[in-house]
Formats: sequence, structure tokens, C-alpha cells
Amino acid sequence: MTNADRHHLADRPSRRRSAVALAAAAAATALLAGCASAGTAQSGGGSSAAPVKVGLLFSKTGLLADYGKQYEQGFQAGLDYATHGTGKVNGHQIVLSEQDDTGDPATAVADAKDLIGKGVKIIAGTVDSGIGLQLAPLAAQNQILYISGPAATDALTGVNKYTFRSGRESYQDIAAAGSFVGDPKGKKILVLAQDSAFGQANVKAVTAVLGAKGAHVSSVLAPPSATDLTPFARQVRSAGADLVYVAWAGSTAPALWTALNQQGVLGSTKVVTGLAGNTSYPIFGDAGTKVSFLAHYFPGAGGGNPVETAMINGIKKSGGTPDLFSPDGFTAAMMVVHAIEASDSDTGAMVKALEGWSFAGPEGQEQVRAADHALLQPMFQATLTGTGAAAAPKLLATLTADQVAPPARTMAG
Repeated sequence: MTNADRHHLADRPSRRRSAVALAAAAAATALLAGCASAGTAQSGGGSSAAPVKVGLLFSKTGLLADYGKQYEQGFQAGLDYATHGTGKVNGHQIVLSEQDDTGDPATAVADAKDLIGKGVKIIAGTVDSGIGLQLAPLAAQNQILYISGPAATDALTGVNKYTFRSGRESYQDIAAAGSFVGDPKGKKILVLAQDSAFGQANVKAVTAVLGAKGAHVSSVLAPPSATDLTPFARQVRSAGADLVYVAWAGSTAPALWTALNQQGVLGSTKVVTGLAGNTSYPIFGDAGTKVSFLAHYFPGAGGGNPVETAMINGIKKSGGTPDLFSPDGFTAAMMVVHAIEASDSDTGAMVKALEGWSFAGPEGQEQVRAADHALLQPMFQATLTGTGAAAAPKLLATLTADQVAPPARTMAG
């Protein structure tokens, strides 16, 4: 499933701070054997070792700034964790250069080219799928290591041997949504969305993932300009679906959830959507406690495992707030450090070190799949408790990495 640019499944909701994000997914309490040394840098090393330049591309400004901030805060906390507070790997000081992609692919490409021209061998970042798809070819052309951020497009998996990802991909989101009905074979799944590129992409995504597993996928698409959403809620109710997957972005989200609640949809079937960041919780109103959420992450989803605890404490110590995309930044920093442990300059050695690497992350046990660089990781089922400012997520179940793993791809280059 490939949905580029700003209409991507999990990216689009982050462009509107009041939007319902889709996102826009086993709590490990101990490291696997060997992961402690692999995931954290040695603090020793000679003072004469050359520094390693790392570029960090994210939205400091623009529509994605809130999510970019989460990613950057997570990265800084992860770098501190993985280097034991030294900022060094085997004596090599990591010199971080932060660039604002502004949510614009052209700006991001210009920034990346500038960083490469200055000798940067590792670039991490971007929330935006369209940007990620522009940066990946640059990595291959210049033989640098690129670790994408929260950009969820499936197309980044297996795009080339120099590109990795530090977050989940859309397949994992949809697989997590489907988990609410168990085996999807023979089940009726309805996608409720706006009749836009974003909404249509979601219908295609659900069809590609759950339809391929035997589900009967249909849709109700409302005009993006519609403000009276009661007729569409009635259509959903009369469809009698086993699961309703809601993919909605924009200021009409509160009205949608009110309509679904008033028309009895939330009490008649399983209604699932993606759990976005902290600021999105109040928009569900009284309907929030009746909605089932697939979740990439929320603070506490990892069960308070040691790495999650370190991430949360590190972000708070710096005055930040742990949120949806904090783990993507934290994990990216761990991957950067692990790559530099293998070599401070040989990209091939960095790639080899990351391929197949299994490690304990904030969400639980994770692994970089060697064949196509997919990041296999847990996803979560959640619900909301409370309403308004008191709304907060509650963990229902943890889905193992294997349960939501995307099919392996053949490496493109």
C-alpha cells in the first residue's frame, strides 16, 4: 500500500492539530542477550577520534511542527540514553545538525543535499511520507545512511539498501485495526471517510490489507465540505458491518463522532480509528469511551519497560512532553548509535550492522528485518477513559510484532 505526500494514511491527520489522526501503532521488561551492548555506545575512546556528523531533518515549522517537535525531543533523549550521556560513540563525538524541512519536499531535498555536501554520512528524520520518498533515492545516490522518521508510507520499506525506518508503517496500522475482529475472513468491514484523496487512499489501504485476507470491504464517503453528517452516520448504521474503520481529518471530526454516537453506530458495531497525540483526545467528546483505537504509541503503552521509562524521563527532564511520535525519534537515535558502533565512516558497515538487529525499544522488543528493512514492532489496542481535558488512553491489548508484520518485500536497490 503506497500513499505518497500529504495524503498518506498516517501523515495527513498530523497536519491538523485538532484532527483525528490515523495513524498518521509486548511490553518488554528485559533486553535480549547481547542487546545491551548493541544498543548503547561505549563511553570510552581517545579524544583524538574524529567527530561524526549526523543530520536531523524534521518540521520545526509548518503544519507538521507539533509532530516534528515530538520526534526531535525523542531523538535527543535517545541519543543521551544510547551514549550514556556522553554524546560519543567509541570516542567519536556526534555532531548533530538540525534542519527544518517545513513539511515541504523541495526544502527537505535542498537541506539533505547541503548536509551531504558538508560530509554528513547519516541523515534521520521527517514525519512526512512525501518527503521520505524524496530522501530515500538521495541516500542511494550518495551512499549515505538514511533512517526515516514517523513517515508511514509502506513504499519506504525495501526502497533501497541505504534506507531504514524508525517507526511503523501503514500496513501495521491497518493490521492493528483488523485485529479488533480477529480473523477478517468473511467479515464485513466498512471504511467511513471523506471523499478526498486521503479518504480514498484509506479505502484502498484497508482493501489491500484486510481485503486480501478475505474481508468484504465497502465504504461510505462524505463530501469534505459536508457539515451535517447525520445522513452518513445512518448509512453506516444500516450497513450492518462487523467493523467500521473511521479515517477522518479536519475540523468536522467532533461533529462526526457526535453523529455516530447519536445514531447508535457506536453501540451497534465495533468502531475503530487511530489514536493520535495528546491534544486529540478531547475531540471525541462523550463518544470517546465507546470507540476502539489502534495505537502506534501513547505514554505507558510499553508497560513501563526500562527503555520506555528512560525515554519518558529523558524527555521530561528536558522540559518536553512524551507523545505519539516520541519513540520514533528515540529509536532513530538508538539506530544511529548502533550504526556508528560498527563504523564512523563506512556506510556499508553501518547498513550491515542494522540489518537483522534486534533490540529493546520504548514500545517493546523490535527488529530491523534484514530482507527489506521493515521495522517489526508491537502495536496496541486502546480505549479512552474520561472526557474533555480528563480524557486519557487505556491499554487494552498489545499486539506482537509478528501479529502485525507486513509481508516481506524484495529490496529494490
